[in-house]
Amino acid sequence: MYALLAAAVVAAPAEAPAWEKEEAKYLKNIKQVTKDFVRAGEGYFSPDGKTIIFQAEEKGTGNPFYQIFTMELATGKVRRVSPGVGKTTCAYFRPDGKKIIFASTHLDRDAKKHYAAELKAREEERKTGKRRRYTWDFDPHFDVFEANPDGTGLKRLTSAAGYDAEGSYSPDGKKIVFCSNRSGPKNLELYVMDADGKNVRQLTKAPGCYNGGPFFSPDGKRVIFRSDRKKKDHLQLYVINADGTGEKALTDDLNWVQWGPYWYKDSKHIVYAAADHSVLGRPNYDLYWMDVDTKKKVRLTFAPGADVLPVFDKEGKRLMWTSTRDGRRPAQLYLADFTPPKE
Repeated sequence: MYALLAAAVVAAPAEAPAWEKEEAKYLKNIKQVTKDFVRAGEGYFSPDGKTIIFQAEEKGTGNPFYQIFTMELATGKVRRVSPGVGKTTCAYFRPDGKKIIFASTHLDRDAKKHYAAELKAREEERKTGKRRRYTWDFDPHFDVFEANPDGTGLKRLTSAAGYDAEGSYSPDGKKIVFCSNRSGPKNLELYVMDADGKNVRQLTKAPGCYNGGPFFSPDGKRVIFRSDRKKKDHLQLYVINADGTGEKALTDDLNWVQWGPYWYKDSKHIVYAAADHSVLGRPNYDLYWMDVDTKKKVRLTFAPGADVLPVFDKEGKRLMWTSTRDGRRPAQLYLADFTPPKE
């Protein structure tokens, strides 16, 4: 009898941590999507939801910077769709699924010369055990490129001097909103151009700071973005009408960094990442849900590691995001079935 009881105790499944129970209210069937990369993140769904496009660092290439890849979710088949040289970021599918865009520095004649400095900095981190403070360098050689979903037919869409990146399409596929410092190195503003790169117009007017990470709402009426105009490097969330009017701040707690917003299918809610930088130690990012009009928010993730850059599929049924989950492993993409918070 005692042996049976002991066996029953041993066989009993471990109780899920409290943070997993909290997440289960909104996220179910969480699974890691990417694995065969040094690191991976910032993924977006194809219009039919069958493929994702993302940035990742390949193993064994000598290039420590991100390149752009697609993955078929059903088969796990991966294809690199960027040139493989220099840096890339911010890939996105056109709404009809027939084109992709991403930013790249592969035209920089000195692109490969930057590898050594990055690798040296990583080796120093490894030796000292001290992590560098994260910074984005706004490389002036970044331009926005269009390509077929398999990477062929690469076409340059921006050619102005300075940083051009962080692009995404309007719902009808006719426009691209992006970040650029073409008016001056410290003026990182949002611009809108036709999908072929023509007819560029400035959307935001907040010189001397960063305005980036823009996305059109599914109804095409508004653009969500992030900006550090109130406190350098402390990003806050903003929304603006697609014609440049009606701009308003959605967050204003300058102890926090709040960034990476993405629209839900109803054009009324967003998901984003945030962390309190007033705490001691390394701030931990989690995902939040917000009603854009009421500013009411709900926390979605509670993992020990960082959860950032969340996106929905077109139907709003799945959430994908970049995460370290336990805080010890490199960032990878994760996917879950999504249940919206009740309000």
